[in-house]
Amino acid sequence: MAINIVMPKLGLTMAEGKITKWFKKIGDPVKIGDPLFEVETDKLTNTIESKEEGVLAKILVEDGEKAPVAATVGILVKEGEEVPDVEVHKEETVQEAAKSEEENKKVVVIGGGPGGYVAAIRLAQLGAQVTLVEKGEIGGTCLNVGCIPTKVLLHTAEIYREVINGEDIGLVVDGKVKVDWKRLQQRKEEVVTQLKEGVAGLLRVNNVEVIKGKASFVDKHSINVEKEDGSNIILTADNFIIATGSEPAVPPINGVELEGVIDSTEALSLDELPEDIVIVGGGVIGAEFATLFNSLGVKVTIVEMLPYILPPIDRFVSEAVKENFIKDGIDVFTSAKVTSIEKEGDKLLVKVLIDNEEKTIKAEKVLMAVGRRAVTNGLNLEKIGVRLDRGLIWVDERMRTNIENIYAIGDVTGKNMLAHVASDQGIVAAENIMGLDSKMKYNAIPSCVFTKPEIASVGLTEEQAKSQGIEYEVGIFPLANNGKTLITKEIENTMVKIITNKKYDEIIGVHIYGPRASDLITEGTLAIRLEATLDELFTTVHAHPTIGEAIKEAALSVKKIAIHSANS
Repeated sequence: MAINIVMPKLGLTMAEGKITKWFKKIGDPVKIGDPLFEVETDKLTNTIESKEEGVLAKILVEDGEKAPVAATVGILVKEGEEVPDVEVHKEETVQEAAKSEEENKKVVVIGGGPGGYVAAIRLAQLGAQVTLVEKGEIGGTCLNVGCIPTKVLLHTAEIYREVINGEDIGLVVDGKVKVDWKRLQQRKEEVVTQLKEGVAGLLRVNNVEVIKGKASFVDKHSINVEKEDGSNIILTADNFIIATGSEPAVPPINGVELEGVIDSTEALSLDELPEDIVIVGGGVIGAEFATLFNSLGVKVTIVEMLPYILPPIDRFVSEAVKENFIKDGIDVFTSAKVTSIEKEGDKLLVKVLIDNEEKTIKAEKVLMAVGRRAVTNGLNLEKIGVRLDRGLIWVDERMRTNIENIYAIGDVTGKNMLAHVASDQGIVAAENIMGLDSKMKYNAIPSCVFTKPEIASVGLTEEQAKSQGIEYEVGIFPLANNGKTLITKEIENTMVKIITNKKYDEIIGVHIYGPRASDLITEGTLAIRLEATLDELFTTVHAHPTIGEAIKEAALSVKKIAIHSANS
């Protein structure tokens, strides 16, 4: 079977590309990964590698000629195979080119979270007939029981904390300020519902059929869907995208089944605030819930097995966060292992091993926040031969599994369990299914932790730079020296930290602990994505007064020329 070589889409705004050079001649053998040709656009030049193997049988777009995205520029065949007659229509639009061979393609997306619904919409944009199967609620964990509802609660907690500590900024409340937990729960549902309806509306506008039910593979071209009413239907498709997400992991601890031991989903919908809570796990989920409950007056204890909290975060930053947690009244135990949980009256007794000594912590609730695991049970993946690595679906950089027509995105791949990663993986999978050449890259993935103050990071931590043998330099700018941060009062231990490759002064890591860190990290992400150097940050004018000014100051600090801090 002949394989079309197409003009890849190398950027969101790319409409056409110019082939400046073919690296192969007609009749040359081609292996996967071999350079095929060089493409020039108005913004960049890229070498395009082969995704398939065969013999180059025909070149339809010669050196120096242009072709629209997704147009066929060459033909690969197996040795001895006849060459089909194919013409490239160099003047056709991008949309026509993309649809030329793909317009009747049927694709089923399993899972309607931030990966699945984004993939479905992108597939529809490119001309596919798309069906989305979701067993729960559209929007998945993130929208319904994760990112969004957590931030609703944290927003109120932040305002509450500001008000009750507002006297020194001239904010005096005559009377008692309290949190109406039931009304807050109601607002959380209102926000979730509005966003969920918005996603459902986008799927309708893009003609994506949504079926509610549980999917399992029959073979590599069909699935069985068990609907809510108990009936079953068979869906056939050319391609499938698995986007079934993850669920809270449950550690093997005696007593985890007791009433009062909850996971992150249950913690979002408690009937009332507990008097005290033990959070098992000091990662991102544990840290955010610690901030939430502590801000609302709940006594919080964190128990983390590792020697430090927030293991994905730069260690210098995570230690600053830990120090602030302790100052805020949160008890933090690291290198600590929960051995059992017991019930005593209306309290839970959490037995913790610290330095070979057992300590008992009493609390009304125990939140298990030890991570998440991929949801693959029931999909029947073993039957069709999808490769699993420790419960995660193996995928390549194009999000394709070992089964050619089946793709996987999001938490089930275990690449990086973040909603925005799932969304970008969904776009990559959709574009590859529809004949474009998209690859997923993970070197510039921002991550945010919505503590108070916020944490955000992108690129390498200092520990990773060391372990990779990179010769690096570090600049740290304390946010206590930033006027806007001083106004917000979030100056205790807050900072911007930049890590650079010493040889080239290239930005390889940006870490922010301070107000609005989640918004500011985009500059760092773009810097790493574009391989920016210190000089490019030095010469970029930053608005004043802003917290963002501190990014430039941190860059200057790398070379010990910061203006608003001592350079030691």
